[in-house]
Parts: sequence; C-alpha cells; structure tokens
Amino acid sequence: MDVGFVGRFDELYAVGYRAGYAVLGRRADAEDCAQEACARALARWERVEDHAAAWIARVATNLALDRVRGLGRNRWSRRGDEVDHGASEHRHDLISALRALPKRQRDAVVLRFVVDLSEQDTASAMGCTVGTVKSAAARGLDRLRHVLGPRWALEER
Repeated sequence: MDVGFVGRFDELYAVGYRAGYAVLGRRADAEDCAQEACARALARWERVEDHAAAWIARVATNLALDRVRGLGRNRWSRRGDEVDHGASEHRHDLISALRALPKRQRDAVVLRFVVDLSEQDTASAMGCTVGTVKSAAARGLDRLRHVLGPRWALEER
C-alpha cells in the first residue's frame, strides 16, 4: 500500500463523501460512494495521485448518479430516510437535468459547482484545459437554467 494514499485518505474520503452527498442527499449512500471511489483510486494510485481529489470527486459523483439511475424515481421518492420531500423533489429534478447534459458539461458543472473544485483541479480531473472547463461549465449552466427554468432557482425551499 502506498503511503501517499494512506496519508491522504481522510482528505480524499471527505471529497468523495461531499460529492456523493451533494447528489444523493443521504449519508449512508454518500459513504458508499466515497468508499468505492477511494478503493478505485488506490487500485490506480500511480495514475491518479497528481489529481486524486478531483478524480475521486468525479468518480463519486458518477457512482451517485448511477445509484439514482438504478433506483428509479419511484423507489427513490419512497425511501423513508428522506425528511424534506420538497428538497427530495428538487434534488431529483436537478439530477435528471444533470444526467441530460453531455458528459463533459456534466463533469464540469458537478466538479466546479457541486464539489467546489478549482478550475485547475477540474481540468486535471477531466484531462482538458482550463479554457475547456470554463466553456463546458458555462454551457452546462446555461442548459440547466433552460431545462429547470428561472422559477426553480428562485423557489423557496
């Protein structure tokens, strides 16, 4: 086991958890996504070490989106650990809109604005330039605004 990974595990797990929770809104599910993302990072440590936090954020986000997709809307809505059903519907609308984005736009939006990575870290995770991140994020946000509408962003929660 690489000491670099062990020394950074707490930081990396926290990034994965934040990404998973932002999409799922549930602690246990976010923990599962963070653990799986960390396990995958360890298996590829030499390739992802330089941009591990961004890579884990991206993988955890994708795992969370896959988990939502696998559950389907009805099972997702009926799970008993969701306290605020309005927030749950809001989250589901956002997830649906994110899933409809092209992959590059979705990755840029999630890494920049959900996980709160820098443009440079996002570019590193996506394997592209900072300019591409800016462009993809701007296009993705425009598309989300169009799909979700202005009322969605201003609605009281």
